[in-house]
Amino acid sequence: MTHTRIGLTVAASIATIIASTASRAVEITAGDWKFTASGNVNAHYIISKCDDTPGTVAGGLACTAVGDAEDTSSSVSNGLLPAALALGASTTQGGYDLGVTFGLFPGISTNDGGSPNLQNNNGALGPNTALGTTGLDVRQVFLTFGNERMGTVLAGRNIGLFGQDAILGDMTLLGVGAGGGDHAAPANTSLGSIGLGYIYTDWLAQIDYTTPDFNGLKFTVGIFDPVEPLGPDSTPKAAPGFHGKVAWTHGNVYLSATFLQQKQEGVTNASDFDSTAFDVGGKVKAGPVDFLAYYYNGSGVGTTGLFVNASDGLGHERDSDGFLAQVTFTAGKTKIGLNYGESNLDLASGEVNPTLVQKNSKVTLGVYHKTTENLTLLAELTDIKAEAQNGVENKAKTFNVGAFLAF
Repeated sequence: MTHTRIGLTVAASIATIIASTASRAVEITAGDWKFTASGNVNAHYIISKCDDTPGTVAGGLACTAVGDAEDTSSSVSNGLLPAALALGASTTQGGYDLGVTFGLFPGISTNDGGSPNLQNNNGALGPNTALGTTGLDVRQVFLTFGNERMGTVLAGRNIGLFGQDAILGDMTLLGVGAGGGDHAAPANTSLGSIGLGYIYTDWLAQIDYTTPDFNGLKFTVGIFDPVEPLGPDSTPKAAPGFHGKVAWTHGNVYLSATFLQQKQEGVTNASDFDSTAFDVGGKVKAGPVDFLAYYYNGSGVGTTGLFVNASDGLGHERDSDGFLAQVTFTAGKTKIGLNYGESNLDLASGEVNPTLVQKNSKVTLGVYHKTTENLTLLAELTDIKAEAQNGVENKAKTFNVGAFLAF
């Protein structure tokens, strides 16, 4: 079976996940320091029905079966999140709040590449063979310092700003969403709604400053280690990437917007291009009903992942946009949700590339039951469609049931 998708290692901020799924982290105090541990383990049975008469959609996210390959895949794997263990230490010295965080993310699928992003699944046997192991992905390594008056500085590796609120608000975060079932190669996770409503925020080496809270309003601005485009060759960057965010919380309303900018240096001056993007979105809670809406627009940013298929390789940017719309209803301990998302990619000016993906879209229906304060049982049904620039379509369906235990 061939999965025509871009495998991305996916997770969201551990602090945010644990806050929504568990009462508190483990805390130990030693002198002036407080040490914390939090995390999750999740596992899902995933079955996918892939397109058995596929056309070519380069960058399409609907799984396909080619030749004599089975058009149905079955696996026991992580969902959109791998398992996680976040270790933190914090103290106050000289009027400054200091902290460090280490985020460790193992999967449960066999993945002998060490880092899930380096796993090679081109061998005849595939990754899930005897004597296999799973990989450990270290995504978070950062420090913070500041206080209520000056704000907070974050330096190190952490989740990005652009697209962050979309993935954190995605109801499939605790589940699976889109995915062909084979999540060990190379991602060790499913896609959720990545590439199907938003671009993956990713984990970036960065230095950020966040202002104090002004009656629910906060601003963040920072630089990040330049990310190389996936595709044409490029050279080291003369300047960092830039990103920023504004967020406002008032009662049951949350609104945010972010921007991203980076100059891409090609192997020749003619292949240089600029990457810019913004997003806007928000959440509203009305009794048992929660609404989420998110929209992004970019030039030279690509689709699915940052700077994936971002240009034609000749210095001409491809434009892209997309949205995610979601509604959930909670009755007692059970939440029922429906979300729809799509991501669109345009050809560059003068480009002829009929098989390049034009649109990836999906719809997910999910049921999430909070059996205990820390344990969630869930089931989801997802329909995925990929469409090329020439109108060729691939379609797939995924069903999953699983458990998510946070602490």
